[in-house]
This record gives sequence, structure tokens and C-alpha cells, in this order.
Amino acid sequence: MLAALDGEPARFAERGVEASLTLVPLDEWAGAALEAALAERVWDVVVIGGGIRKPEPLLTFFEQVVNAVRIHAPQAALAFNTGGGDTVEAAERRL
Repeated sequence: MLAALDGEPARFAERGVEASLTLVPLDEWAGAALEAALAERVWDVVVIGGGIRKPEPLLTFFEQVVNAVRIHAPQAALAFNTGGGDTVEAAERRL
């Protein structure tokens, strides 16, 4: 899945969209890293990946991520991709 994410920054740039990618470790709550990324600027949309959203055992973690976005980027729309290769399309739906 990480290989699919490698091309996404270039795909955003091709569309003239300034984007940033933050990988959140799934083995612990990475609140500080996520909050720092959300504080970088005012975001129009935040895409939460399927690797966080889909696995049922990560439901509590997914809730933490959604609530962190709500608190630290309240103006941002939320979008959800199905995998690393459709992040641009997910963001475009909400831009």
C-alpha cells in the first residue's frame, strides 16, 4: 500500500493542488504527529486512508483520528480513499 502512496504527491502537483502526506503509525496513538501536520496550515480537505478506516480492530483509532481532525482542522472537509492510489480522487470529491 505504501508504494501506491508514493505517486500521490506528484499527482496532486500535476493538478496544481498543494498537498502533504502524513503517515500515522497504527501501533500507537500518534496524536502529536497528526496535530503537528494539521497545524501546518489551513486545510481545505483531509483524506483519511482505508488503512485506518477499514480494519474493524482500528475503530477506536479511527475515531481518534476523525476527532483530531475535527478539533485541529475544523474547517476541513473529510474525504476517504479506498487505497493509496485514489487519494487524489478522494480529495477532489471534496474540493
